[in-house]
Amino acid sequence: MDNYVLQTEGLTFRYGSQSPTLAFKDLHIHKQQHTLLLGDSGTGKSTLLNLLGGLSNPTNGQVRINNENIYQLSESALDKFRAQNIGFIFQEAHLLKNLTLSENIRLAQSLAGYKVDQEKIDTLLGQLQLAEHSAKHPNQLSRGQLQRAAIARAIINRPAILLADEPTASLDDNNTQRVLTLLREMADTHGSTLIIATHDKRIKDEFTNTYFL
Repeated sequence: MDNYVLQTEGLTFRYGSQSPTLAFKDLHIHKQQHTLLLGDSGTGKSTLLNLLGGLSNPTNGQVRINNENIYQLSESALDKFRAQNIGFIFQEAHLLKNLTLSENIRLAQSLAGYKVDQEKIDTLLGQLQLAEHSAKHPNQLSRGQLQRAAIARAIINRPAILLADEPTASLDDNNTQRVLTLLREMADTHGSTLIIATHDKRIKDEFTNTYFL
């Protein structure tokens, strides 16, 4: 049996009756495989990530994660499944401004139904060179620190899948390599499958598993 962590079949999405239908290639992604979804602006990369992560309902088709058809789950079951199995890294950090960095990550554990493990949080923040910033609020962090904080929040529950939306598009070459290395290391260390959606053609040769949108 193929060891796929994620599969899609016949996946389409339409924003409204007057909008064209987006049709996506079927994906077959193995556990801990690093995958790139590459396409120009407007090809539906962010839409596809939202579908893979259970944030948007497809018009047709299915998404299977660990052989679970996620769109057959009830809304509450999908919320829990998403919190436990999928980590999101958006273009913006989207940390809650009224919570400290540590509290933002504790919330991710709580939403997944897990007991808060402060030792685990502290260890992760140390790995990401954020330990001394754990009591700071998002507006006290630099852009690079916010980016690492978003990675920490996404990876804390050891998700089956780590989804990253345009993590390098606005970065220079040196920082692009730094972020790619960090994402890979975090995914491998925590046993997650990394999927990056981007229009950044600079990184296409960094991945052996690439889907062109």
